[in-house]
Amino acid sequence: MSSITLSGSPVSSGLQQILMADDIQPGSEPGYQTAKAIYLHHPLGGKLADMPIRMAQSKPREIAVSVGPEDELREAFLAEWKAINADQTIANLAGLARVYGIATMVYGAEGHPTDKAIDERELAKLRIYFNVLDPLNTAGSLVLNQDPNAPDFLKHNGVRVNGYTYHRERCCVLMNERPIYIAYTDSAFGFVGRSVYQRVLFPLKTFVQTMLTDDMVVKKSGVIIAKLRQPGGIIDGLMQAFAGQKATAIKQAVTDNVITIGDTESIESLNLQNLEGPFAMARDHALKNVAAGADMPALLLNDESFANGFGEGSEDAYKVSGYISGVRDWMKPAYDFIDPIVMRRAWNPGFYKAIQEKHDVWKNVDYEEAFYQFRNGFRPTWPDMIAEPESEKVKVEDVKFKAIIALTEVLSPQLDPENRAALIDWACDNFAENKLLFPHPLQLDMDALRAWTPPEPAQAEPQEAPPFSARDSADGGQVRLLRALREPSRGAP
Repeated sequence: MSSITLSGSPVSSGLQQILMADDIQPGSEPGYQTAKAIYLHHPLGGKLADMPIRMAQSKPREIAVSVGPEDELREAFLAEWKAINADQTIANLAGLARVYGIATMVYGAEGHPTDKAIDERELAKLRIYFNVLDPLNTAGSLVLNQDPNAPDFLKHNGVRVNGYTYHRERCCVLMNERPIYIAYTDSAFGFVGRSVYQRVLFPLKTFVQTMLTDDMVVKKSGVIIAKLRQPGGIIDGLMQAFAGQKATAIKQAVTDNVITIGDTESIESLNLQNLEGPFAMARDHALKNVAAGADMPALLLNDESFANGFGEGSEDAYKVSGYISGVRDWMKPAYDFIDPIVMRRAWNPGFYKAIQEKHDVWKNVDYEEAFYQFRNGFRPTWPDMIAEPESEKVKVEDVKFKAIIALTEVLSPQLDPENRAALIDWACDNFAENKLLFPHPLQLDMDALRAWTPPEPAQAEPQEAPPFSARDSADGGQVRLLRALREPSRGAP
């Protein structure tokens, strides 16, 4: 951990000791205690570490399970996810990783040694817990190997905490930025990622100076300057008392009071007008320097409003949306670590027994086989940060539905009953994905459909197919092309 010395008299505040020190110059790196003090006390410390994570998690993931009773599986998963407070655990992990450069999440169970793997089939019966550890908790075990020929080069191979080793399968390590060869990180005690404060330590100090300037301006703005006529060379007691009474009257004067001064005297406030321009520019530049060094949009630090509103897709909104998408990708290993644990606990044998009683199709399917089918069909997706207008959603769905109908019309007459039933089943599944328009899925008897033979249509002169909804829209040419491929040429014998 880097040491910082103070010049002058000692100060009591931890933030002052760190960010008012003369030793901090451009390029200075924060140590563990420095990073902690910035996060706890600096006005921008919490924003830099937590705001991107809060924005990434502002909309929950959309869970889809393509195999099995989707509604029951999704509800059980989300209930268990909430029960173990998984979102907050992941937010703590990501936040500490940004503060120090690395953080670790481990899970355990009562009665199970930390250095042994836990059989995932037993997870539903155990009382599990999740702990998030900072670099001081794991100091010495996450230095990372610097041998370029080693299999674990710049990779961790386990975690030790106060003498206890955690099995590799029971820990998830998240680093802010990738490790660099032989680049030691003071705040993380190892050759690992870097703190979000590493490149912005000096601008953070500058921002504290702007806070002191604010405080000085507030204090000085109340100063009253009284330009009073000075007594002559010989000051007797009466003149001195009169001057003191006049100063007291000026100090105590408030609204609706009247005071008297001489015709050559005046009362003014301290002129601070010349500070506004340079000070505002310096503060704005300090914020932009912090944002540039932290590789995040300055808009998030400045608390500026978006040009046209975040939900309307302005240029600023697209930049922030792209940045938040990157944060979500960075957090993905933590979600991948917890998801299987939640699945095992949510879709446990008792839950599956209820599914078998409710849905006949699963009565003869073994639990383990069904679980892995559910797990393989698990599809979590993040919703877009920019809310798409309803009119645009309707246009997208219109194109999708017309393509499904056109493909079904083209292929259905050419297929045998088995494949025709599979095609109709596929079309039903795609229509059922739109929960807004079709809250209840269409369920057909596929066995009966396979056994049914449609009657032969009467021979007649080929005619235009009847239009379906919105067939005459912008992409109607695609539909007509597909229909032309299906129908025989009018000029053929």
